[in-house]
This record gives sequence, C-alpha cells and structure tokens, in this order.
Amino acid sequence: MTAKPVKVGTLSVGGGHGAPLFLIAGPCVIESAGLLKRVAGHVAPLARKLGIPYVFKASFDKANRSSAGSFRGVPMDEGLAMLAEVREEFGCPVLSDIHEPAQARPAAEVLDCLQIPAFLCRQTDLLLAAARTGKAVNVKKGQFMAPWDMQNVVDKVTGRDAGDNRNLLLTERGTSFGYNRLVSDMTAIPLMRELGCPVVFDATHSVQQPGGLGTASGGSREMVPTLARAAVAAGCDGIFLEVHPDPDKALSDGPNMLPLGEIEPLLRQLVAIRKALR
Repeated sequence: MTAKPVKVGTLSVGGGHGAPLFLIAGPCVIESAGLLKRVAGHVAPLARKLGIPYVFKASFDKANRSSAGSFRGVPMDEGLAMLAEVREEFGCPVLSDIHEPAQARPAAEVLDCLQIPAFLCRQTDLLLAAARTGKAVNVKKGQFMAPWDMQNVVDKVTGRDAGDNRNLLLTERGTSFGYNRLVSDMTAIPLMRELGCPVVFDATHSVQQPGGLGTASGGSREMVPTLARAAVAAGCDGIFLEVHPDPDKALSDGPNMLPLGEIEPLLRQLVAIRKALR
C-alpha cells in the first residue's frame, strides 16, 4: 500500500520515495522562548537550503518523566504562545505533545500537528480527541508494540468516530529489549508504511536508555547518525531529531539529543541516501 501524503500546516509530507525526506526537529522540552528561537533559527534556514520540509517540535509538557523532581516544561498556554511565535517568525509548522483529551482542542488552535507520546498510543479517548480536531496527528509506536499492531491506531484515528481524519503520521522509536534498553528493528518502517501512512523514524529517542540513570533516562547520542542513516535507507518518509545547543545542560533527554552544531552534516548524508533510493 502506498503511504499517502499528509498535510501539516502548509506542508505536504510523505507520499513515497519520490517525495523529499521531511524533518521534525527541535528541543525535547520548552525551556525558554530564547531556546526555541535559537534552534528554529538554525534549523529552518538549513532545511530550506537542503530542500527538506521542516516541522518544528518542542513539548510544552513532558508528563512521562523518570522522577517527580524532573523538569516538565511550562504551562500549556504559555508554551503554545511560544510555539506560535516560532511559526510566525520562522515560517515552519509546529508540533507538540498532548497527554489528555481535554488538551486536544486548545492545542489545535495553535499547533499544526498533535503528537501522541508512545506510552499513550493505545489511549482511545486521546486518539479520538486529537483526530477530531482535523489537524495532523503523529502517533509514536509504543516501545511495547509490534509494527502491525499499529493498524488499530490507524483504524481509530481515521475512522468515522474520529471524523475520518486521514492526516496521520506513524513514528517508530525503538522497542523495549530487557531493562533500560531499546533496539531498533528497521523492518518496522516498511511494515508500518503498508498501513497507508507516512512513517517517521525517531533517531534520538531510539538511542534512549529509559530510566538508565536511576532518576533520569540515559542515552547513546553517538549512535543517532547510524540509526538515522539506516532508517532512511530502509525507506522512512521523515526523520525526527531532538536537538539542543548544549545537550549536556538540557533539562530533559540530554543524553540522547543531538548537538545543534552536528545536524547539518547528518542532514546532508540523509538527503544523499534518500536521493539514492529514487
């Protein structure tokens, strides 16, 4: 089955190997307006130069944290206002997570794409609320799910009860392998594309070591380029990267985020791989 293009704001993304690879990228969590603009100001012009459709990502809230004392983000209204400023200033669609059905409608007033975290991908009420907004929905495959199990997610989001929303992206982000470890099965990419949706590969969360630091998650950011290149070769439609000017000082997911200065050479490699598939 051919994965049909999805509208994310003003962009049309996915739609087969003839379409350009698209990018979802930004810091893990909103730390400040200044951080968002620094990252978007670096990535947006780079993406335009390389011909990569770009969606800016940052979470206003990270509800799934290892420790109760971990930084979670900013109030939703404040975070959405910052994301709206990013879209206006840098001309790119914006994406953020939602965790509860009640967040869907107010978030959709600002966001171009609502993201469903991996641990919540089976929450029916949340999926339906996101889909009913009519906005694009990006659902991350749970670390505990097989690729073919995402058919149930597709049926929920695109069904009549959800308003027949066809703007659905599926994201692969690794599978649990024992304790504090994820592995990436690249066959998940073509398998999920058979469900008729563009498939994104999350190269940064896939190197995460959940809870690996006790009160926080660890990660192996040096493996991000390896997995990203493999995923593009396997036929993913888009790449998801969390990036930060100084990951070691980031307030969330630092060990698996890519340093902002390293994104250009990686994107150039990924574009070259994508062209080789055509």
